[in-house]
Amino acid sequence: MPKQIIIAKQHHIAAVFWEDQIQELVVATGNQQVGDIYLGLVENVIPGIDAAFVNIGDAERNGFIHVTDLGPLRLKRSAGAITELLTPQQKVLVQVMKEPTGNKGPRLTGNITLPGRYLVLMPYSRGVNLSRRIRSDEERSRLRALAILIKPAGMGLLVRTEAEGKAEEAIMEDLEFLQRQWEAVQIQATSTRPPSLLNRDDDFIQRVLRDMYSADVNRIVVDSQPGVQKVKKQLMTWSGGRPPEGVLIDYHRESLPVLDYFRVNAAIREALKPRVDLPSGGYIIIEPTEALTVIDVNSGSFTRSATARETVLWTNSEAATEIARQLRLRNIGGVIIVDFIDMDSRRDQLKLLEHFNKALKSDKARPQIAQLSELGLVELTRKRQGKNIYELFGQPCPNCGGLGHLVHLPGQSELIALETVPVAPPVPVTKSIEKPTPVSEPLVESSFEEEMIDTSRQLELLNHPSYQEQGNIPNSRRRRRRQPQLKEEATGKVITGGAVKEVEHSTDAEVEPKKERGHRQLRREEIPLEKVSVEMTPLEQDVYALMGISPLVRLEQEFKDPKSVLVSVKLPEGSEDKITVPEPEVSIPPSPSPSPSPSSETVDSSEESENQSSLTSSEIEPERPVIRRRRRRSSAKEE
Repeated sequence: MPKQIIIAKQHHIAAVFWEDQIQELVVATGNQQVGDIYLGLVENVIPGIDAAFVNIGDAERNGFIHVTDLGPLRLKRSAGAITELLTPQQKVLVQVMKEPTGNKGPRLTGNITLPGRYLVLMPYSRGVNLSRRIRSDEERSRLRALAILIKPAGMGLLVRTEAEGKAEEAIMEDLEFLQRQWEAVQIQATSTRPPSLLNRDDDFIQRVLRDMYSADVNRIVVDSQPGVQKVKKQLMTWSGGRPPEGVLIDYHRESLPVLDYFRVNAAIREALKPRVDLPSGGYIIIEPTEALTVIDVNSGSFTRSATARETVLWTNSEAATEIARQLRLRNIGGVIIVDFIDMDSRRDQLKLLEHFNKALKSDKARPQIAQLSELGLVELTRKRQGKNIYELFGQPCPNCGGLGHLVHLPGQSELIALETVPVAPPVPVTKSIEKPTPVSEPLVESSFEEEMIDTSRQLELLNHPSYQEQGNIPNSRRRRRRQPQLKEEATGKVITGGAVKEVEHSTDAEVEPKKERGHRQLRREEIPLEKVSVEMTPLEQDVYALMGISPLVRLEQEFKDPKSVLVSVKLPEGSEDKITVPEPEVSIPPSPSPSPSPSSETVDSSEESENQSSLTSSEIEPERPVIRRRRRRSSAKEE
C-alpha cells in the first residue's frame, strides 16, 4: 500500500500517511533527545538501586544510568557492585536511550550506537547482526559476508532492513560516513570539559528519511523550498546518483499551513482524547497510567451481525487493528493491557490473537504479546522510543492538577481541587470582641453602622486559619473610631437684591487623641489670608449654603489651608454687590469636647427671621422659587 510523508521542517514534525490515516508521528523537540551523545560527569553512585546519576548539563535533572547499561564504562570486567565499577567525578561517554519524562531525567547507556541508512555502527560491541525482517536466506548470507569483510576492527555492525537488495558500494559508503562521525565524537571527547553535548542528529529531514523512507513511499511533501532540495539530494545519494523512481517530491504551496491542510493537528487533538470510535459503531478507551496503559474495548451501537458471537468477534478484530495504529501514533511504550470483549470460543480467541499479531508486525518498536490471561486480558510490551504524545503535546489541567476531577465535600457548595483540601479543621477563637454602644444622634449613626459592619465581618473571619492571629490581639491595641463631634457653626449674612439670607458653614471634625511626651498642645501655624472671588447665582448661593459646601470647590485652584481663605462671592451679571464669606479658622483643642448647642429660643427667632426673609424675597422676585430650610430642634442639654 503506498505511503506519504508530510514534513513540517519549521515545527520539526513529520507524519506518515497510509490509507488516508496518520500511522506514525516523528517529533524532534526537547533538550535531550534519543541518540544524543554526551560527555558527562558522575555526580553520585547509589548502591541501593545499582545505579548512578550523571550530570550532562541539565541544571534541573541528572541522567540515570543502571549497572546493566554501563558497557565499556566499567572500571573492571569482573562483576561487582556499582560502587566498584563507577566513582564520583568520573568522566563518562554516554548516550540518551530514553528521553526525560515528568520528574525523571533521561535514561543513559554506555553502549554507544550510530545509526545510518543501511548500517548501525556499534563501537563498543563485537560481531555482526542482521535484521529479522530480512526473510531471504540468500540475501542474509550475502549481507552477512559483506558485513564481516567491511567491519572495522574492534567494532560491531548491525545490518538494517533497508540494506536488502542494495549494492555493496552504497553500504560501504554508509559505513564510511558513520566512521567519520565516530572519529569526530572521539576528538571532541578529548578536547572538551564535561558536561557537554558531543553529537546530535540536527538534520531533521535526513533523520525522517532515514527512519521512515522505504520503497512503498510514493509522495513526500515539504513545507520549504530548501527542504525539497535536501530531500532530492538525499534520495539521489541513496540511489547511486540517479533520481528516485516512483516518488513525487512536492513543495507545499497552499495558503493553509501544511499541518492543518493534511489534518495533522486534527489527528493530534483526537489522539489526546481517551475515546476512539471504530467504523462499525464500537469504540475503545485508552487510559495511560504511571505503571501501564489500559485499553478497554466496547461494542457500542454495533448490532448488525446475526449472532452475538459474530458481533463480538467483528468488534474485537476492528479494535485490534485500531489499537495497533494507536500504539504507533501515540508512541505508547511499556506494559499494555487490552481488555477485549469476552469470547467463549477458544477458536475465536486464537483468530483474534493471530489478527492482532499481523497488525503489530509493521511496528518498528517490536511489540511482543505475552499471553492471554484467564480473565481474558491480553498482555503485551512495547519498547519505549522517545516521548509519547501526551508528554509532547499535553499539559496538566491547572484546575484539577491533571487528575480529571474536583472534590465536592459535605457542607460545601463549591468544587475544589484536591491540593487545596484542608488537612485539619481550624481552631475556633473564643476571644470576646466588644461591641460599640449605639448613639442616638443621626449624624453619628452612619459612622457607627460602618463600625458594626466591620466588626461583624471580623467575627465571620475569626475561624479562618489566616485570621486566627488577628483574634488574639488584645483589645487595648485595637483602634476604635470615636464619636465625631460638631465643632462650630459660622453664620454670615448675605444681602442679595434686598433679601437677607443666612449662609452657614459647619465643619465636622473627627479628632483622635494622641499621647505625646510633655503633654504638648497642638498649634496651627499662622498662615496669611488669601482672597479669592467666586461667581455664583442667588440660587446657587442658597443651595451651597443649605448643603454646607464651600464655594472654593468651584475653583480649580488648590489651597494649602482652605480655612484661611477669604471668599468674595459676586453675581455673574457683573453687579457691584459682593458677598463676603469668611472661612472660619478652627483651632484644634487639646481634648475634644462637644460644643454647646443653641437654645430653643434662639432657634425660634432664627426661624422667624428666616420666614420673613423668604417672604420678602418672594415679593420682590415673584418668578424665583421659594426655598425653605428646615432646622432641627435641639433641646438644651442639662449639665
